[in-house]
Amino acid sequence: MKSASPLPRREFLKQAGTFSATATVLLTAPNVFLNRTRAQTGANPSEFIRVGIVGTGGQGRSNMSTRTMIKHVVALCDVDESHLAQAQKQLKDRGGTEAKGYRDYRKLLENKDLDAVLIATPDHWHALPVIEACQAGKDVYCEKPLTLTIREGQAMVQAARHYKRIVQTGSQQRSWGDEKFRRACEYIRSERIGEVRMVRVGLPGVNWTREALVPDGEPPAELDYDLWLGPAPWRPYNKHRVHYYFRFFWDYSGGQMTNWGAHHLDIAQWGLGMDESGPVEISARVEFDAQRRFEVPAWFEISYKYANGTTILCGNSHRIGTTFLGQDGIIYVDRGRLESTVKGAITDPLGEDEVHLPVSKDHHQNWFDCIKSRQLPICDVAIGHRSATVCHLGNIAVQTGETLRWDPKKEEIVGAPVRVKQYDYAYRKPWALPKLASSASA
Repeated sequence: MKSASPLPRREFLKQAGTFSATATVLLTAPNVFLNRTRAQTGANPSEFIRVGIVGTGGQGRSNMSTRTMIKHVVALCDVDESHLAQAQKQLKDRGGTEAKGYRDYRKLLENKDLDAVLIATPDHWHALPVIEACQAGKDVYCEKPLTLTIREGQAMVQAARHYKRIVQTGSQQRSWGDEKFRRACEYIRSERIGEVRMVRVGLPGVNWTREALVPDGEPPAELDYDLWLGPAPWRPYNKHRVHYYFRFFWDYSGGQMTNWGAHHLDIAQWGLGMDESGPVEISARVEFDAQRRFEVPAWFEISYKYANGTTILCGNSHRIGTTFLGQDGIIYVDRGRLESTVKGAITDPLGEDEVHLPVSKDHHQNWFDCIKSRQLPICDVAIGHRSATVCHLGNIAVQTGETLRWDPKKEEIVGAPVRVKQYDYAYRKPWALPKLASSASA
């Protein structure tokens, strides 16, 4: 379990981003948009990296407005004209930048003056912009959860590796300013509380509107609803299924399992040293909303069993955050809190022979630094994919009511095929993931 230093880059790439001889690779035309960043190749290494933001709702504007990011943003894109206008005004007021606006992300990607894109769309609109940005020669920051489906994550990792793009997943707890999450994982992996056999992950419940349900209707004029749906199945517009509330419907997201699970299960994976792996058995207990206001569970508890005997219990009745239960006591971590029942476990300095994880105090800056250095970021696309996969497996168990067997090496469900969206689904035409084919040279 102990490791005094990070894996060498070559070995890390082998474990985190490559596949076996039967893996799949993207079959696409040569990249005609390839645009090497000025930061990577130019004469002035301090030159700003020019960023376009796709999705300018609450999370998009939050990303845009950070001290690190705001000076880099030069273009904005949203299918909702009101969101786009708000973001343009906010960027002008706070950063002094007149950002070019787009409704269609594909037009933004054609802008050869852009070096990178930040994607903060609903979850069902992550995979295509990420893959196509990689094809366009642009580095990518994509909000968590990285994907809507497991299959999408596999394709995104392949695209990032094939086009040699830096893709950071927005799981910023790995770069938290107070360092509590990283320190907790270092103490766990240094066995400060002994061998860990159980982890409890607590997530919030569904924060649904208290408004009365409204009937389906016509979308507002400022929203391109067909483009908002994109690859998702056609469904009449309802204001309680778009914008923030999208996350409680299977066509667009996975509830708090993917919203907050992408944070706290990510920390569980990090602390257990499972960034390149995952559970082998998954089961669920659930209760659904009696009023059927939303599709995801109102209450749930997911059990994940790992090959080494460790179990993760994840639900919305546990203490919010991540609690590691070791042979000698516990370590608990959440935003602003780091606690242990073992004397000295979180206060004694780490020794040279204990685990020291990569340090990042600013998730956006880590992305920019890696764009320049071409090193993998602290939450590389392969890590984000693995953490999202844990969330999706929980939701698949929720929807099927079955105990799943998962092969984390092959990244596939063992046994009978599972026909659930969080594994894979057919996009609404004309949208489609790039075609894949087997390759012995992958």
